[in-house]
Amino acid sequence: MTNLLSQTWFILLMSALLIGSVLSAVHHAEVVAHKTGEPFGTLVLAICITVIEVSLIISLMLAGKEGSEVIARDAVFATIMLIINGVIGMCIFVGGLSHHEMSFRNEGTNSALAVLTALATFILVMPVVTVSAPGADFTRSQLSFAGIVTLALYMAFLFFQTITHRDYYLPKAKEKKTDSNFHALKPTNLKTAISAVLLFVSLIAVVALAKLLSPAIEAGVSAIGAPKTVVGIAIAMLVLLPESFAAIRAARANRLQSSLNLALGSALASIGLTIPAVAAIAIFFDMPITLGISSLNMTLMYLSFFIGALTLAIGRTTVLQGIVHLILFFEYLFLSLVP
Repeated sequence: MTNLLSQTWFILLMSALLIGSVLSAVHHAEVVAHKTGEPFGTLVLAICITVIEVSLIISLMLAGKEGSEVIARDAVFATIMLIINGVIGMCIFVGGLSHHEMSFRNEGTNSALAVLTALATFILVMPVVTVSAPGADFTRSQLSFAGIVTLALYMAFLFFQTITHRDYYLPKAKEKKTDSNFHALKPTNLKTAISAVLLFVSLIAVVALAKLLSPAIEAGVSAIGAPKTVVGIAIAMLVLLPESFAAIRAARANRLQSSLNLALGSALASIGLTIPAVAAIAIFFDMPITLGISSLNMTLMYLSFFIGALTLAIGRTTVLQGIVHLILFFEYLFLSLVP
């Protein structure tokens, strides 16, 4: 009884610290984002937390525990489903309740979704249909090529987003006029530098606390007899908390463009940075790695991309579209528990 009580207090304390770290990360990310402007601002939080997430995945792979060969696959797939359906759905739903209808630049969001669909297919589907290696695995040469192509496509997207077609990811002119955040005075260089350091510290704290909470999550999953993939979903939810909170907060302020930039940018960074790093580690240390997903997950993923393409097609959203994405998200969670 004493051990159970102490474990409960430990979980509550870690959860409180996690929430505090998330709020801190979001605040400092917004300071840096306001200084750098769009679309660079939304890239700050996405890339920072993805780099730390990559470190967490690689550390778990190198630990060599049972199931380590599918950690990268589960983390990437969970991130895609959480962002496309959970985060974007919640942003559209919450923003729609407050503002009835919201608009955004569909040129940029459609381009991001197209790149995300290609990356997800390269990494999560191709291992299932290739025949050079048994099962849902790549050969070493295929894995090397997949890592190189993934990084190259992600770098091409960043160049497109930040250099050649930056205006595709900026709010429309009429939204700038009503955006109080847009007209607020930019922070000083010193304040921005301090926030950048504190942002990195906060993100490290988020990942560290998520890792501390993971044994309790694994114990809970085992207790209810749920599949092990649920552990990956729970950890992905914890790691994505700062990005999710920031995106939903922007949507409530009628800045859906920023929400979509952050959400889709996070999904792209999750594949574009994670897979090349994981592929390099697996090849260098001759470690097994499985990237192919099941037919059930493949169906859910392409359904999500199809609905996402319809949602982002016209540049306007309503509450109904948010509800559709959230229902898909709950379907994904349910089928993860009862496949």
